[in-house]
Amino acid sequence: MPVLTVREVGNYLHFDADECQAAGEARAAAYAAANPFPHAVIDDFLDAGLLRRVLSEFPSTTGRNHFNRDQERLKYQFHPNTVESGLVRNLLAELNSDAFIRFVEAISGIKGLIPDPYYLGGGLHEIRTGGHLSVHADFNIHGRMQVERRLNLLIYLNEDWPEEYGGNLELWDKEMKARQHSVAPLLGRAVLFNTALDSFHGHPEPLACPPDRARRSIALYYYTAFPDGAGAVPERTTVFRPRPGTHDRTDWQVKRHHFVNDWVPRRLQPLTRKVMRRVGLG
Repeated sequence: MPVLTVREVGNYLHFDADECQAAGEARAAAYAAANPFPHAVIDDFLDAGLLRRVLSEFPSTTGRNHFNRDQERLKYQFHPNTVESGLVRNLLAELNSDAFIRFVEAISGIKGLIPDPYYLGGGLHEIRTGGHLSVHADFNIHGRMQVERRLNLLIYLNEDWPEEYGGNLELWDKEMKARQHSVAPLLGRAVLFNTALDSFHGHPEPLACPPDRARRSIALYYYTAFPDGAGAVPERTTVFRPRPGTHDRTDWQVKRHHFVNDWVPRRLQPLTRKVMRRVGLG
């Protein structure tokens, strides 16, 4: 039995608010106690048959742009508006619904969560053979809504995925000294976790699946409003961190971006970045 049942009314799929609330409350204590930061790994989160239908309607990467640099290689993102599947759009919308917000609020203990109607960085994700996503902490401010990112939800879509394919999600301690958890990206498994400037995670090892396979997932992010406005906190983009004892590359571009944010007066920042781009530091 799945943790959450997706019901159908007039060909529209939806969650039940009471079931979502109860499921979240039942897992709240374990979530809060988890290390290295609050999180939950939940198997059979949604019906496997439903997720297989999503997988069958997963968009093609043909002609799509992807991330391809030292820190993130062969990673594709699909915004709902670019997906020609009513099923996928329906499910993504419901993961932003009032009923589902009750689940994430109940399990995390974070009240006043705000879903992202713009799906910034969210939707469907795919990483191809040889790709990876280095260990990182995510951006903290939604530029368009000016709210704080608080939770990440990942739902994996990978059936018949042997261990040698890799692609495990790694959770690292706040000092980036040691990996604390390694989570295989198996069909129906969900991972929900608090996101902060020191919630380091990623799948840093190159994917070893056959070329006709890929690591696929659903990704949603949830936010809260700033009591004193977004200007009261430092803005951070995604921060990649090298693992000790590896050949991971430091992301100097992001470090320079944060230096300008923190030390250059706001009115001079556009000019500073323009000059940095001209001299090859942008």
